[in-house]
Amino acid sequence: MTTLAMPRPRKDSPIEGLSAKWYAANTAEMMNQYEELAQRVARQLAPGSSALEIAPGPGYFSIELARRGPYIVTGIDISRTFVKMAAKRAADLGVKVDFRQGSASELPIQDNSYDFLLCRAAFKNFGEPVRALQEMCRVLKPGGKGLIIDLKGDATREEIGREVDGMRLSWMNKIFTRLALQTTLLKRAYTREQFKQMLAETAFTQVDILESNIGFEITMTK
Repeated sequence: MTTLAMPRPRKDSPIEGLSAKWYAANTAEMMNQYEELAQRVARQLAPGSSALEIAPGPGYFSIELARRGPYIVTGIDISRTFVKMAAKRAADLGVKVDFRQGSASELPIQDNSYDFLLCRAAFKNFGEPVRALQEMCRVLKPGGKGLIIDLKGDATREEIGREVDGMRLSWMNKIFTRLALQTTLLKRAYTREQFKQMLAETAFTQVDILESNIGFEITMTK
């Protein structure tokens, strides 16, 4: 495998305050995506399964999953604002989800704890991506599965533009979302080969990388 240049480890930068509130309002316009993903995941989980979402933000997916079955659901986010926001939403809806503050590169969870984990639209922002992948593997039970959904580093600006145009967003949020994806977030995103290189440093027994539109769905089995 050709060794590719990787970003240097950096400190994680949590989204707090007004920025977190804007993000929550923006992504709430895509609630149908969280509902569809929760339904898809729920079909794969046995009753009583434990599920972890890393960087859940406002907690939309975790809450939707918990509403669909007797699952033990946890969300870990580095942002204190998001943890408070997600916990309040879950309480208001009468849904049991354990939202906690913590870093993806040092999860406050014991080994072999979860049957399934999800990291959606957040992996590219982690300061220590290899360490985060190793932590995902550590906290999964043997045979457990992880799913990363994120932007791919070689997506074109044109592809991103078309994808955003198809989202159910207000015209203002479409402008901001397109700008964020085409500039800052695209620079942080990884290619397939970079993901392969990072995953080679973990103990996952099987990895499947599926390209979809402007991103990846990476399924990892411990």
